[in-house]
Amino acid sequence: MRIVLGVGGGIAAYKVASLLRLFTEAGHNVTVIPTEASTRFVGVATWEALSGNPVSNSVFDDVPQVNHVRLGHEAALIVVAPATADLLARAATGQANDLLTNTLLMARGPVLFAPAMHTEMWQHAATQANVETLRGRGITVLEPASGRLTGADSGPGRLPDPDVIFDAAMALTQGRLPLTGRTVTITAGGTREPLDPVRFLGNRSSGKQGVALAVAARNAGASVRLLAAHMDVPAPPGVELVEVETALQLREAALTAAADSDVVIMAAAVADFRPADVSDTKIKKRDDTADPVITLVRNPDILQELVQLRDQTGGRQLIVGFAAETGDANGDVLHYAAEKLTRKGCDLLVVNHVGRDQVFGKDHNSVVILARANSEPQSASGSKQDVAAAITDRISFELSHVLPRA
Repeated sequence: MRIVLGVGGGIAAYKVASLLRLFTEAGHNVTVIPTEASTRFVGVATWEALSGNPVSNSVFDDVPQVNHVRLGHEAALIVVAPATADLLARAATGQANDLLTNTLLMARGPVLFAPAMHTEMWQHAATQANVETLRGRGITVLEPASGRLTGADSGPGRLPDPDVIFDAAMALTQGRLPLTGRTVTITAGGTREPLDPVRFLGNRSSGKQGVALAVAARNAGASVRLLAAHMDVPAPPGVELVEVETALQLREAALTAAADSDVVIMAAAVADFRPADVSDTKIKKRDDTADPVITLVRNPDILQELVQLRDQTGGRQLIVGFAAETGDANGDVLHYAAEKLTRKGCDLLVVNHVGRDQVFGKDHNSVVILARANSEPQSASGSKQDVAAAITDRISFELSHVLPRA
């Protein structure tokens, strides 16, 4: 595949060398077009050596080939990274004052921008307006990562990791970016309810399925916020991470995050109960004292509260619940899951059949997706990445076909 890789004039330009390597190692023919400013960070020789193609940023080089027309016409994909505030502004206003902006105007295939700049520049009203303009034209603009920036400050504005950009670019060429422009909040992991400074009540959740969902939503073009309780796996790059411990902390974070989310996925294993009293000191085991009695109180139902808040305020979130169920003499897993879907009122419910050696901590999963719209149950199984992809596809379908909230 012919790819044009535009490089903007930011310090993050050095990271784009790794992105170029990913493209070439995947067998793609890449032409790099650096802006003049970007060559102050990474020289032309580097791009030529890594791409194997000549590199220019002038419309007056190789004039007989009419590069400012040809490159845009021939490219199956154009990726711009880092996309600086200046580049976003010039692209949004249709300027054509160098080879890269000319090529963008001639593009026939998909275009992806990976922004990188200081937080204040990214959040400025002018930049946000330019991003919305570009997205309104069908151009994909990724959300920047959050973290340490060039100086001592930190926040949203880091260039997404090269593998994140690569995955998004490959998905874009296959028409698999249905969540572009959407904000998705995902809860993951297991909450821990303290008994004393040492001990807690917890569960077996590893966070693997929640992390897989975050990756799938990110790769589908969404801006992803991950509310992470205890997890055995790291959070993926390219998402906003909010760490919590208890169910009450998760409730507060979820209610806050839902306000600007298009989708909320409650994949965390939230404790139903917590100790009524938490000791300030370690509970000692002594022969001369009675065994402690731990009184539990009910934790709030976060999923149900999110649904009620949405319905009361006219919110537009698509809300997805998870049900870790076991059957008994009175009903099977789907029986209890259907009751829960009705009781909770969420749009989709992803049902796991759990047990000591099932689901929790494993790399594979098998689920059934139930919908409030009374469609047929949908099964998905395989790796947790496969299941996450199926859930993400179903969410995309619901957003576009079943629940377009006015």
